[in-house]
Amino acid sequence: MAIIQLEGLSRHYGEDETLVKALDEVSISIEQGEIVALLGPSGSGKTTLLNTIAALDVPTNGTYLFNEEEVPLGHVEKMTTFRRENIGYIFQFFNLLGDLTALENVLLVQDLSGSRDKKKALGLLEAVGLDGLENRFPSQMSGGQRQRVAIARALAKSPRVILGDELTGNLDTETSTMVMEALIKACRKEKMTTIFVTHDQSLTRFATRIIRLDSGKVVDDEKGGLKSIVNTTKFVAESVVEEAVGGAKKIGSKIKDIAKSIVE
Repeated sequence: MAIIQLEGLSRHYGEDETLVKALDEVSISIEQGEIVALLGPSGSGKTTLLNTIAALDVPTNGTYLFNEEEVPLGHVEKMTTFRRENIGYIFQFFNLLGDLTALENVLLVQDLSGSRDKKKALGLLEAVGLDGLENRFPSQMSGGQRQRVAIARALAKSPRVILGDELTGNLDTETSTMVMEALIKACRKEKMTTIFVTHDQSLTRFATRIIRLDSGKVVDDEKGGLKSIVNTTKFVAESVVEEAVGGAKKIGSKIKDIAKSIVE
């Protein structure tokens, strides 16, 4: 089922000689659980499209359906409610609060949505590879660690859709891969739709679909290309094996502890 449907979506700035078509009659449909990479040169409309999906921007014309219901674009309070209930957004520059720990940054989002769950917050930090670092402040963490806190924060309210705008833009190649692996694993576990903007072609291997924009238009839409399916399937399979091995180790450790306590 399509969770996002855009039909004839346009976003114009200025008029006459100064008219800029940031989005120009964009029509796309995104299914629940898809992992979509948005590519294109600077100024192609990627971020504008992402912000429109997040209800952070209002299109000039066109329709936007979310889970088959029209999104109340143009109504500030309703747009805020829509974002809070459905969208998790990961920014390029982390946007963490420096005077709060990693855990507190994640809990803050839950508090704002009225659903504080410390156990879940700790579980999310563990899921993105930050187990044991929950009490560190952003200044005590590397760029990759801070971005993983941002991922955990975005997941904290269990959104239907996760959006990422150049979320690895300030990271080196190795760290970018680690961050993307953490994101995709977490989103797969929660069965979330994921849409991310990137200039890094290598990151498209994490996507099951690649949409390219230019001058505000969709110029290419690779739905389930063989390469992306193979890479994503391989990644998912490796993740399942990794989780199974990790679970087996934990069970083995518990058995040893029980046996030790009996002997003692």
